Amino acid sequence: MQRRARVALGATVLLIVGLGAVLTSPRWVLTRLDWLAADSVRFTAALVALALVRPLLAWPTTLIAVVVGYGWGLRGLPVALALIALTSVPPFLLAGRSAGGGRVATAGARAVDATGDLRGVIVSRLLPAPSDVVSVGIGLSGVPLRAFLVGTTVGELPWAFAGVVAGGSIQRVLRKGLRAVIEPQLILAAAIAALLLLAGPAYRQLRGPEPR
Repeated sequence: MQRRARVALGATVLLIVGLGAVLTSPRWVLTRLDWLAADSVRFTAALVALALVRPLLAWPTTLIAVVVGYGWGLRGLPVALALIALTSVPPFLLAGRSAGGGRVATAGARAVDATGDLRGVIVSRLLPAPSDVVSVGIGLSGVPLRAFLVGTTVGELPWAFAGVVAGGSIQRVLRKGLRAVIEPQLILAAAIAALLLLAGPAYRQLRGPEPR
């Protein structure tokens, strides 16, 4: 019965996310930034609401950074990082509760054992993959919540920075979409950083255990 309930819950969540992605668009938020930013209280409340509903609508986390950048500029970067970490928690927790020790969870746990909880989360965040997919994968791996939050905050830094900067030129984002926020050079730099973080664990795995 518990397994059936988990499957039903997962199917319901996927249905809600799918409908949200089809019926809504981040453009709806972006075209109302002038009105939101005109009042600081309204803007702050809208940011918190955006962080809470974003996972249900399957919107990219970069949207939060763009909105923060439009209203507060670079000084809002810490707020953007905090909200991105907050909005990543629901898919992480949902995946952790429904993991059930499957092959995906086992493989993820082995990868985390090799890299360490914090390093593994940071590396996964640096890779240019959809944020919610990454959150689910980390949740299946059994990473503690604290390591998830800290690793997400650190690993999302380049993407949040790019989003905050892009918020200052919102017309370009409206014209080209959120994909225009991430430059190829940033993707390359983040990939190099991820490889450098993996170099130590990879070397230890290849070298094998220390002789006694």
